[in-house]
Amino acid sequence: MTRFGYTLMTEQSGPKDIVRYAVAAEEVGFDFEVSSDHYFPWLDSQGHAGYAWSMLGAVAQATSRVGLMTYVTCPILRYHPAVVAQKAATLGILSDGRFTLGLGAGENLNEHVVGERWPAVGERHDMFEEAVHIIRELLSGERLTFEGTHFRTDSARLWDLPDEKVEIGLAVSGPQSVHRFAPLGDHLVATDPEKELVDMWQEARPAGTGPSRAVGQIPICWGPDKDAALAKAHDQFRWFAGGWRVNADLPTTEAFEAASQYVRPEDVAETIPCGPDLDAIVEAVQPYWEAGFTDIALVQVGDEGQQEFLDTAAGPLLEKLRAAAPSA
Repeated sequence: MTRFGYTLMTEQSGPKDIVRYAVAAEEVGFDFEVSSDHYFPWLDSQGHAGYAWSMLGAVAQATSRVGLMTYVTCPILRYHPAVVAQKAATLGILSDGRFTLGLGAGENLNEHVVGERWPAVGERHDMFEEAVHIIRELLSGERLTFEGTHFRTDSARLWDLPDEKVEIGLAVSGPQSVHRFAPLGDHLVATDPEKELVDMWQEARPAGTGPSRAVGQIPICWGPDKDAALAKAHDQFRWFAGGWRVNADLPTTEAFEAASQYVRPEDVAETIPCGPDLDAIVEAVQPYWEAGFTDIALVQVGDEGQQEFLDTAAGPLLEKLRAAAPSA
């Protein structure tokens, strides 16, 4: 059964609104909720970047049913992996086992703030691999002394662990990262609906491991007026057109403004369904389940109109998506 999620977009809404939207999304019937983990918004016009882990703690207490997940947290610069493990374990307890830790190698936009240089992609992946090893060991309840190339721990141990071990989703983008990280993660996280990527992940999983979910995400901009929705998507989400190979290395909102200055509204319309047509949104989401994604999170672009989306469109949209998606 395909599961549909709601994105707590911390770059476009304030902390109290994030919690309010999370409750409304659960009530309207979303299966899970994912949260971005940013220090900066992508563009100044988005205007927010609260601390995701505080908000997720509040969401865990304000909801009771939906799965929760970071989409995604970077454990290589801004956070030490031992601290990420502690946060994940605590959230696993607060959510009564509903939390999945989504991890990725990060973006310069959020990591440069600690004053360290931004490593090249190969070094980032080396750091990421070490970080995942540390996090997995600590979430298993082990006392860990670790001496790596990039990280060290000294008799680290998590004193509060959930009854069931927190599962880990790892963000990958191509064959090299899939074969490197599939043996280390429980679930696949990816942004593009590529069947080859999902198939490679499943094939690279160690024999005898449990079922692995494939978690994707797609932006939409529902609104009663198509032109207004497109204008909002262009204002708030034109950075999306750059792709992750560009987006990972840009350091500031000013850099994203410059990189996206020539992105036209019609370019945005090619990648983000905008307006009131729910069938057009279903059509845009369909490639994800056709590619084998089991969990698909929607990003409703913009804070303005977010509550209207949840009150008016989300319920009928979920009905259409579930009617169209595979039932098993």
